Amino acid sequence: MASKVIYSAIAVVGIAVASGAAWWYQQPKNSSTEQSPAASSSTSGAPQPAASGPAGGRPPSVEVAKVEVARLTDDTQAVGSLRSRRGVVLRPEVSGRITQLNFTDGQRVRMGQVLVQFDDQLPQAQVQQALAELSIAQANQKRNQELVSQNFISQRSLDESAANLQVARAKLSLAQATAARLKIIAPFDGIAGIRLVNVGDYLKDGADIVNIEDIDAIFVDFRLPERFQSKVKRGQTAVLEMDALPGRKYNAKIQAIDPLIDANGRSVGVRGCIDNRQSQLRPGMFARVNTVFGVRENAKVIPEEAIVPQGGKQFVIKLLPGDTPLSRISQRVEVKLGLRSPGKVEVLDGLELGDTVVVAGQQRVQRDGITVNVVDLSAPRPGRPGDAPSGGSPPGAAKFAASSPVAASGGASAALPAMPAASAAVAMAGASVGKGPNAGGKPGAPAAKPATKGPNPCDELMADDKSKGKPSRKPA
Repeated sequence: MASKVIYSAIAVVGIAVASGAAWWYQQPKNSSTEQSPAASSSTSGAPQPAASGPAGGRPPSVEVAKVEVARLTDDTQAVGSLRSRRGVVLRPEVSGRITQLNFTDGQRVRMGQVLVQFDDQLPQAQVQQALAELSIAQANQKRNQELVSQNFISQRSLDESAANLQVARAKLSLAQATAARLKIIAPFDGIAGIRLVNVGDYLKDGADIVNIEDIDAIFVDFRLPERFQSKVKRGQTAVLEMDALPGRKYNAKIQAIDPLIDANGRSVGVRGCIDNRQSQLRPGMFARVNTVFGVRENAKVIPEEAIVPQGGKQFVIKLLPGDTPLSRISQRVEVKLGLRSPGKVEVLDGLELGDTVVVAGQQRVQRDGITVNVVDLSAPRPGRPGDAPSGGSPPGAAKFAASSPVAASGGASAALPAMPAASAAVAMAGASVGKGPNAGGKPGAPAAKPATKGPNPCDELMADDKSKGKPSRKPA
């Protein structure tokens, strides 16, 4: 019992000693903390600078960019499938045995060409019989007309012979139609596929024989979200890329827009036409479609990093001239955004061409009126090979900007000191649309075959659609 009391006393003393040591250790910090308000109160009456920075009074450093001019494209991406302008599978209307196949697999055929001939001996005999009956009926009609004029027979006999003549003509037409159904002809110019029958096969009506495809013009069918149904119009351009043909681009002209919006996917069907007289595309291919709604040549753009979203609005930190060449005064500005491109965003309202905005370090600028230092990323950094010899553009930027169409044309973006290479890249982004064999020899397009002579079949299709429904101009 005594030992327990001793142990308890020792524990209490130990706790008291530890608490005293902790109080003594914390006493200098508390005293210094108590002195800080007095020091701050003594300096509160001194005038403060217009802008405040981090501890030590140094202005924060930020990275900036200029508002530039670029060529932006209003477009959207989708996936689609290619199909023939015209395509059918030939099938017989009546049963019969094949006696002739007048084509080979993959052969180009012409409209009206007889491709398949069935056994027509019996129908041809019926045609000959109908011709003989027609000849007799014509002779009787001619003879009765002469006799009626001489009053040798009644008018009733003439009417009967006229009716017999009509019956004979109808029998001949029926026999000829029956014989014609045993011939399968090409409904249009195209390319025959791989046949599924041979000479001697007996086919029932409706059996597949061969497919005919007209691929001088190729249709691309794709779907767009319903929000684009007011933007897409006939005659607009869509740029296609095929996974099966990497590195090539094809221009498609939008020909038709489905008036019905799919209730399941809330999308609208669109059909474009591609000039395929070089026979590079095939029906059934998968296509990535970039539909171009419009192009803005002189759009004001800034880097996406400059946008500061807040409360459902978009802001940027605009810099105004400061006291020194490298210092600027911050000002938060609300902007209205438009189109976007990789790394760039269009500014519709709030900024002017040549304004400077912060692209990195916005978290250091807490309010308007703060003085900041601009970090010049293009300044030379010693010790690294390939750096610019003097303050200016990064290595290779001057060469890139000089070769860009913006710098060559003396555009506003060529005169901006900040990020000339990026502005040239955005300006050239729109020029890359339409590369490929049908791009008309634009710069950067891969080598294409010589253009096929003759009118564009897609233009002919659109002209035919416009002419439908109009009254004929030929005189009656």
